[in-house]
Amino acid sequence: MGSSAAWRLAAQGDRVTLLERFPPGHDRGSSHGTSRIFRLAYADPFYVGLAARSLPLWRRLEQETGRQVLTLTGAVDHGPAATTEALYEALTAAGHPAERLAPEEVAERWPGLRADTGAVFHPEAGRLHADEAVTTFQQAARAHGAEVRHGVRVTGLSVHGDAGVRVVTDTEEELRGDAVVVAVGGWAPGMLGGGTAPLVGGVPVLRVTQEQPAHFPAEDALTWPSYIHHPGAALPMDGLTADGVYGLGSTDGVKAGFHGVGPVVDPDRRDRTPDAAILRELAAYAERWLPGVDHTAPEAVTCLYTTTPDHDFVIDRQGPVTVLGGFSGHGFKFASVIGELAAALVRKEPGPSRFALGRPRPTSH
Repeated sequence: MGSSAAWRLAAQGDRVTLLERFPPGHDRGSSHGTSRIFRLAYADPFYVGLAARSLPLWRRLEQETGRQVLTLTGAVDHGPAATTEALYEALTAAGHPAERLAPEEVAERWPGLRADTGAVFHPEAGRLHADEAVTTFQQAARAHGAEVRHGVRVTGLSVHGDAGVRVVTDTEEELRGDAVVVAVGGWAPGMLGGGTAPLVGGVPVLRVTQEQPAHFPAEDALTWPSYIHHPGAALPMDGLTADGVYGLGSTDGVKAGFHGVGPVVDPDRRDRTPDAAILRELAAYAERWLPGVDHTAPEAVTCLYTTTPDHDFVIDRQGPVTVLGGFSGHGFKFASVIGELAAALVRKEPGPSRFALGRPRPTSH
């Protein structure tokens, strides 16, 4: 999100410095690896519209840099008929193509995928290459004059009224600017602060967890659609309490993951050793629902979720500080448009009230 914001700010002529704590291509946060789902299918029209706004910006990024980061393969959502029908209605009401499918039609079209009860397919979906996307945002930002610096840890951030901000790094270097965008993923709770003097007020509780998808060997993995298996009669399985299962084809095989089942962690002190029990459950899921993969040979990866109580995002500005956070395991597809929203907030244009700091939210999920 920060790299996207740097691109959009630099593109409008602002002087931009992007500080990245870790080296290029690192795997410490939420934005690494070869695959993230891109889709428009949400039951909530707000998210359908936001995802639709992101698509031309992803294409603009590709045009500016000559690099491909988004491949449209289509997506299959399946599960309870009421769930898939709500997705179909939201897509078609917004003017996007969608197709209702029976489980046997899914199996005929994609023999490697087994569907549950009802299904909807929409073609404006596919996969983003996460590592390539981050690199490409930074390439585009540099092309517009931004300075991109890796291996710089911010140790202090202070606000001096509406006049600007002061940023201190681990080398005791001090930078000053008119505005700052804080987009630090699982490190947001520590950087934004709490107690009696937080950097900004109204930030919801951010729950940082370590999640563990896996890649399974499969023939023609790159031809697979993205897929979401929504909870219903067939989910949960034995031992599975996830809010659904997601996956897609990638250069590393077919990815599958349980949504939001991981333990709460400190991003600086987490043990990234794969959880054997979760890996066994993923293999059991793949054996039942993904007949086109080798369920006996999963390769686990770990990443961070930073989740708000209602799974909505935080995209707002207070004074000279713009905060991007709480993307709750489903935000990567929106990165291009979130950079655009951040640039607008820095220009002191109003942001979406849906994502405002201090907006009433449920206390738990």
